[in-house]
Amino acid sequence: MNEQGEKLQKVLAQAGFGSRRTMEEWIAAGRVSVNGEPATLGMRVVEGDLVKTERRTIRVGEREQAIRVLLYHKPEGEIVSRDDPEKRASVFDKLPKLRGQKWIAVGRLDFNTSGLLIFTTSGELANHLMHPRFEVEREYAVRVQGNMTEAQMEQALSQGVELEDGPVKFEKLEDHGGEGFNHWYRVMLKEGRNRVVRRTFDALGLPVSRLMRVRFGIINLPPRLKRGMVAELGEGEIAQVLDWAGIVSDGDESQQNQSAPNLDDRAKPAKIERRPAPAAKAARSAGRAGSRKSKTGVKR
Repeated sequence: MNEQGEKLQKVLAQAGFGSRRTMEEWIAAGRVSVNGEPATLGMRVVEGDLVKTERRTIRVGEREQAIRVLLYHKPEGEIVSRDDPEKRASVFDKLPKLRGQKWIAVGRLDFNTSGLLIFTTSGELANHLMHPRFEVEREYAVRVQGNMTEAQMEQALSQGVELEDGPVKFEKLEDHGGEGFNHWYRVMLKEGRNRVVRRTFDALGLPVSRLMRVRFGIINLPPRLKRGMVAELGEGEIAQVLDWAGIVSDGDESQQNQSAPNLDDRAKPAKIERRPAPAAKAARSAGRAGSRKSKTGVKR
């Protein structure tokens, strides 16, 4: 093809098939065709080209469906997978059905971990949120058995805690108090290694008894979004997220000129509070609906 047009993997990612890296793998594996011919790496497509994968077909240049973003307050006891041999409850069971698109889970939460889980129809947005090179912040409320010493807190923030797959350092670590044997902390890091928060505290001799994600990037867990509930971001809020991620979509201008719809009691996203919530009370309420003192939603 000529040098005009968009790279095929970018078009597929923007259409919600997956990340650009995944699309490159699909192309290399022969899972994509353009106008009836096998696609090749580096290929560009132009308006009118017919792109086909194993599950979907798109016509380049046709008006794309608007990007959608869902926030889900995951409870413990659900798996972040569509296929589970044990037939456990899945987070995908409660999501609205789509036609011609699919929900992409932004990262994972363990079976016994609760809190904010983001879903989107945009593979490019999902890739930006998850890829290590973007260093997107993840913040958690953590309840452990025991108390961290000052030396342990300094280690976790400065030197790092050594794990089997490399050291990990928290970007932020706050003592949020507690009662009895259990103690709450608020931690923030910029990576999503498997069970990294649990493993870090385990390495310090402090088993995690409760773990809840309260923020991912500029999106906080809305205070009124109860466990097991779903809320969809409005067009204005999605435009803010795309702008923050540096993603340009055809509908950006129109989205930015519209105000976000009222989500009522489901979840009314608001500006992220710059100062952390008061410690102990916020931590004690984390299991019910996240920090009551923290304002949540999309940063403006």
